[in-house]
Amino acid sequence: MVTMRRSRFFAFVILAAVAVCLVLVLDGCGKSDEKTHNSSGKFGVLDEAYEVITGNAVYKLKDDELIEGALRGMADVIGDPYSTYLTKEEAASHKESLAGERVGIGAEITRTNGKFVIVSPVKGSPSEKAGLLPYDELVQIDGERVDGLTLKEVVKKIRGKQGTSVKMVVYRPESGKHVEFTIERDVIPVHTVSSEILEERGKKIGYIGLTMFGEDSAKEWQAATELLVKEGAEALLIDVRGNPGGYLHAVGNIAGSMLPEDTVFAYMEDVKGQLTPLVTEPAKELEYNPKLQSIPVVLLQDKGSASASEVLSGALQDLDRGFIVGTTSFGKGTVQETMKLSNGGEVKLSTHKWLTPKERWIHSEGIASDLEVKQNSLFSEHLRVIADVYKEQQFNEDIAYAQRLLKALGHDPGRVDGFFDETTGQTVADFMKAEKVESTGEMDGKFFQTLKTSAEAYRNDRANDEQLSMAVGYLHHKLSEK
Repeated sequence: MVTMRRSRFFAFVILAAVAVCLVLVLDGCGKSDEKTHNSSGKFGVLDEAYEVITGNAVYKLKDDELIEGALRGMADVIGDPYSTYLTKEEAASHKESLAGERVGIGAEITRTNGKFVIVSPVKGSPSEKAGLLPYDELVQIDGERVDGLTLKEVVKKIRGKQGTSVKMVVYRPESGKHVEFTIERDVIPVHTVSSEILEERGKKIGYIGLTMFGEDSAKEWQAATELLVKEGAEALLIDVRGNPGGYLHAVGNIAGSMLPEDTVFAYMEDVKGQLTPLVTEPAKELEYNPKLQSIPVVLLQDKGSASASEVLSGALQDLDRGFIVGTTSFGKGTVQETMKLSNGGEVKLSTHKWLTPKERWIHSEGIASDLEVKQNSLFSEHLRVIADVYKEQQFNEDIAYAQRLLKALGHDPGRVDGFFDETTGQTVADFMKAEKVESTGEMDGKFFQTLKTSAEAYRNDRANDEQLSMAVGYLHHKLSEK
């Protein structure tokens, strides 16, 4: 690290406010139009604070840490949850989350009760080919123990350049043994679009799921919709439940495939209240099937559908192009511009509002569905790996989590407050018996694994998805009217 003296700190803070480029995004990370940003002001008090801290603090900090804190503090004081400072590493991580691919071993990892556990290897990834299994507990990475590390540090150690290898030692609870792996890092494609044909009483409905609006989402959408049309899709069911948003250009291209050219699908409003229309236009190098312009469309959303997802649902709703099924969306009506700083970090700042074609600002309110349909609470639970053991008379959030899942699966423990009483113990035993798995009556690794598997099976059974069923039923009715 380069050590900066007082005057250099003063100069750096000024430079930190100078943006190299502005990036127009709806979830705070991305790239688009470039601008130049200049700032001036008096930073004498920052200079004083630097002198006081470096000269008197018993806990010594490096100059770059003080600078990072000052930059983060300037963004935090705005009071906007979407305006923040990102370090160089954080900025890279955010960009990677929307990238079309990333390099790694392809495994989802979580931290539970001090242990780093493999949730699941990605299908076809290096980790799956090497033999990593769900519930494997990480012990060592390249000869170093993972004790005391954060999840971020563990992930950083596993990632690396394509073609290089990482050595990992895991503990496999089901066999009680340690297993060593050498896994070669490779490119892991990030797919944001899935599709299939749903048959409903003689009608073919094209289902298309969007997990986010990433770099390659428009290309994936084009390929998926082209295939659906070839397979005879008579209607389109778009699922953006849990979709947190993404790139504005991606949602614009996708909306444009279903709307006439030069249609206003949203407005941008700046600090002065001036509106700029966003219009559909042909996506470069993409050719959409003309049938998408006329077939019935239903969009599925929930409270996890935010930002770019809401731009799409707002456009379809206001322009009478689609019917919305589910629950009210999240309600994020601001747009962030990302300003690159000279230290490699970025300032993400809310600079615009976005409005629907009818100039509605949905911030903090969300977009109401045309047909309100609620789900079993199991669909809103984050299913996670738990490696600890709990007995009667204990109290823990993990126990409350298990109680909620048991209740949603029809095995009511009588309470969901996290206290493991006798009734909860009996419910655990009854559940394991119903699943034909041997049980001790405790919440141990075998119980949590069985519970997660059962919950996943319930959610994967389309018969339990009330929102999907209602959406399909609506489309079938529309097609039958023709």
